[in-house]
Amino acid sequence: MADAQPETGGSREPILYGVAGIVFGFVLGYMVANAGDGGPAAPLPGAGVVPASAAAPPSAGAAPVRAALDPNEVHALEGLAARDPKNTRSRIELGNLHMDHEQWAEAVKWYGEALAIDPQNADVRVDMGACLVSLGRAPEAVAAFDQALALVPGHKKALFNKGIALMQSGRPKEAVALWEDLLKRYPDDPQLAPLRQQIAEVRAGLK
Repeated sequence: MADAQPETGGSREPILYGVAGIVFGFVLGYMVANAGDGGPAAPLPGAGVVPASAAAPPSAGAAPVRAALDPNEVHALEGLAARDPKNTRSRIELGNLHMDHEQWAEAVKWYGEALAIDPQNADVRVDMGACLVSLGRAPEAVAAFDQALALVPGHKKALFNKGIALMQSGRPKEAVALWEDLLKRYPDDPQLAPLRQQIAEVRAGLK
């Protein structure tokens, strides 16, 4: 996830997630808007969604050991948020921390508070949507991604992630159509290269 944007306290730069496909049992690359594009792959197990800061879709494999959530860091950020009801940055960072440690519900809570202050932050809406997918709340995730797309039409991460939420909702045809449109919009993006094979696997599962 990314450093907060100065103007809005915004989310971190887009990161890549790996998602275990619920419908057809294959692995999907899953991009989320809250961490850097350039780090090494680091897939972690989760409730349907496994985060990884990577520049390419992660492959399935053993999850690396991750540092435990630092309660002092959480306490300090919570203190900042309590002292300043308009502090979006502290709330986004709390969301990022909880998301990094797969505490999806807590992340949704803090991202929601940040959006109550700054509803125009599309990246935070994408981050919240990713957590909602992890919680199995796909309809809410689709709504979050749609809200991000209303703010930033063509938002790559929102489009990709919405496809994952549609898959989780049992709407694979819509997911495929969305991903095919995404590939047309960003034909040269190396992060999206594996998507063609993933689309083919979904289509095969529909036959």
